[in-house]
Amino acid sequence: MNNTEQPTVVQRWGRFGIVFAAVWLVFLLEPLARGWEQRDEPNGWLGIVATVSFAVYFLRVFSDARLGRTRRRQIRPPLRRAVVDMAVLTGLAVVMTVTLGESGLASTVFLAVSAVTLLPTIAGGAFALAVAGVVELLASRAGWNVSSLPLAVCAAAFAMAGVIALMNRNIVLLNQREEDERRAVQEERARMARDLHDILGHSLTVITVKAELANRLLDVDLGRARAELDDLERLSRDALTDVRSTVEGFRGVSLPVEIARAREALRVAGIEADLPNSTDAVPSRLRELFAWSVREGVTNVLRHSGARQCTVTVDERCITILDDGVGATGTGSGNGLTGLRERAAAAGARVIMTHPQPHGFSLQVIAEEAP
Repeated sequence: MNNTEQPTVVQRWGRFGIVFAAVWLVFLLEPLARGWEQRDEPNGWLGIVATVSFAVYFLRVFSDARLGRTRRRQIRPPLRRAVVDMAVLTGLAVVMTVTLGESGLASTVFLAVSAVTLLPTIAGGAFALAVAGVVELLASRAGWNVSSLPLAVCAAAFAMAGVIALMNRNIVLLNQREEDERRAVQEERARMARDLHDILGHSLTVITVKAELANRLLDVDLGRARAELDDLERLSRDALTDVRSTVEGFRGVSLPVEIARAREALRVAGIEADLPNSTDAVPSRLRELFAWSVREGVTNVLRHSGARQCTVTVDERCITILDDGVGATGTGSGNGLTGLRERAAAAGARVIMTHPQPHGFSLQVIAEEAP
């Protein structure tokens, strides 16, 4: 996550949640005061201990729930732990009510809030309603004047449920955004691997062919060997430039340049080349795709075909790379052809590979009619 972004609701809740919860503990001052009034009796001290324990445990539960949402991105804590926490809080609330009477019912609001915080939505709502019903029942039987307390219990539970729903929604969005970022990184890595394969595969094949030719010419024609070595240096520099451009994300390919490179590579390999002299008929939207097609197709001819002739034809919708070799070109699904299929699909085109009789291999990239 970018640290310069504005804090999300989850982050702000994580920062101020404990303070927010602690402020509401002021409503437990009344049962504390009631217990202090009865400090001469066992019930008074038991009520004070229960009230303090309730407040501390409530803050601990609230803190754990907050940390789970802000750090571990959990929608809610594990159910077993939530049930244990609710059981402890309920037990302390019962002790407060038994020892302190009417004032001990102040704990019921916190019970309802804890229920919607820890338990699944339906269970938390049902628990809050049950607490409100128990408060109403106790008040009617004991004659306590707490007519507004059941409403307060329900209102507090409803308000907290809204806050929790908002936090959970933000957690889902944050998790989804992180997943999208991870997927984008993986796609970028795949694109980088594909492009590096396309660039280095072609360039290194040509360099290898030229190096072999230069080695054979050293004892036969020193001048031509020196020229081939000069070409090797140029090609290696071009390959390095292409790799750097790919890493920086600014690389592009040119159809005329790829055809010129293919003609030179085929000549060096001793393969008769029949390539177009003009690419003016190719629309702009297909030039890059056709350039990649020439690069991949000719690279495969040089590597695998054992061909004596290679023909490249191009028009406004189709490019064909045809050889008369006997290699296994195109029978597999290597990175180069996979990358070409991906580029073709993105441009609204399809890749067709066939084996013309009696021998040879044909690679065609055909674009759909422009809208």
